[in-house]
Amino acid sequence: MSSLLECRSLDAGYVKGRPVVRGFDLALEPGRVTALLGPNGAGKTTVLLTLGGLQPALGGEVLLDGVALPKGSARAAARKGVVLVPDDRALFTGLTTRENLALCRRRGGTTIDQVLDFFPALRKRIKVDAGKLSGGEQQMLAVSRALMLDPRVLLIDELSMGLAPVIVEELLPIVRRVATETNAAVLLVEQHVRLALTIADDAVVLAHGATVLSRSAAELIAEPSILERAYLGETVAVSAGEK
Repeated sequence: MSSLLECRSLDAGYVKGRPVVRGFDLALEPGRVTALLGPNGAGKTTVLLTLGGLQPALGGEVLLDGVALPKGSARAAARKGVVLVPDDRALFTGLTTRENLALCRRRGGTTIDQVLDFFPALRKRIKVDAGKLSGGEQQMLAVSRALMLDPRVLLIDELSMGLAPVIVEELLPIVRRVATETNAAVLLVEQHVRLALTIADDAVVLAHGATVLSRSAAELIAEPSILERAYLGETVAVSAGEK
């Protein structure tokens, strides 16, 4: 299957000439979940902000369907189907669940009812202000808002931020279902590494701004020592046969 979104030699960061992430390559395919992992400060959020257009790339390029995306334009990225769920959720806390969803509705696109099929718990909270939802419900709403935009590429930054592990265990399988049923390519940054790997197809590990590992999620579950070495910043051979 051909790649939907590609990063080629991407340099990303906040100060020209001082990239946080260097020479980053990535290929995302429709219907697959890729876990972007690594220690704190590795550059994971920087990658997502750059792909989502909130931060202009310092070098290299990001391609969607082989065409370069405009640099530093979140609106252009969203129009083309690259949608970010940020770690702060970015909800309108004074508006109800329904109102938050309606703001993202596209003419002829996904309906609120269709989105709520992924998160039925929100149906009972449809008239409640977003600021009065629980942390788990707020995260459901944040992902639901992104789905209202009919994403082709869904970027999710720290789904588990501030949530109990038991809630994360309920939410992550929904991410897997979203990828399967909508055929969106999903790039997931997640601190609960093992839980993320159980729903992911592929995994990429960043350390000190560079890719140190790229393998199938199944391989890393089977041999966690490979992942441990990568978190320490050791570059690990990409090929499964080079362990």
